[in-house]
Amino acid sequence: MLRIEKLEKSFGQNKALAGLSLEVARGELFAFLGPNGAGKTTTIRILNGLSKFDSGLAQVDGLDLTKKPLEVKRLCGLVAQHTNLDGELTVWENLDLHGRLYGLKAAQRRQKALEYLDYVEMTDRADRLVKTLSGGLKRRLMMARALIHGPRLLFLDEPTVGLDPAIRRKIWALIKKINQDGVTVFLTSHYIEEAEFLASRVGFINQGHLVTQGSPQALMDNLGQWAVDIYDQDNHQTLFFAQRHEAGAFIQSKALAGSIRRVNLEDAFLSLTGRRVS
Repeated sequence: MLRIEKLEKSFGQNKALAGLSLEVARGELFAFLGPNGAGKTTTIRILNGLSKFDSGLAQVDGLDLTKKPLEVKRLCGLVAQHTNLDGELTVWENLDLHGRLYGLKAAQRRQKALEYLDYVEMTDRADRLVKTLSGGLKRRLMMARALIHGPRLLFLDEPTVGLDPAIRRKIWALIKKINQDGVTVFLTSHYIEEAEFLASRVGFINQGHLVTQGSPQALMDNLGQWAVDIYDQDNHQTLFFAQRHEAGAFIQSKALAGSIRRVNLEDAFLSLTGRRVS
């Protein structure tokens, strides 16, 4: 569904993307992880036609982004990092306007708006002004709006940023539902547990290039099953073990404060880059 080869983008002297290459299969839920400034949002902006790239190749469903930009845009939906709904319009009016921009006829717009309001469980809020909605409801509406024209590829740029844990879980369930209904999802997130829970495959980006990719479990298994965090004055060190009893025996043998926990996806990223995702 998505193919990127040797993509490069610079802002002045700052190289945001340095030969980025990756592929996302049709129907996949792919998580794109990296620290601030790694190039995640730049990648999404380029793939949605919001920013030009300097060199390389970008294709969506076999269509070249530079040769057929409008056709590519019709295949994609975008839920941006920051809320960009029109607060002075109602929920229904926001969906209707988006449908108009994509050339849907009146009957199509009505059908799709009804369908996706039900899909995100907001039918009873159709006449509410958007500015009166909670953060979680706005995120759900942004997803409905992004889906109304029938995209095959949905970009989610930090879709749960700033939401409390309970609302975040509801958004996770919605993302799973969207993917299970056949939409390919390309997700960026700073919440490492979000990628672990949602993604079938993740890619780590650092300083504009892909460091590694694979299933969350496979990347964690490369380190081991258990992590020991050791704190010595101002120093923090993490060691990895295949078995919990090995981790426990190590702590007992050291006269240092430490704790045992399961290995997580951020451990894998940190071991490869020396930087934390969040």
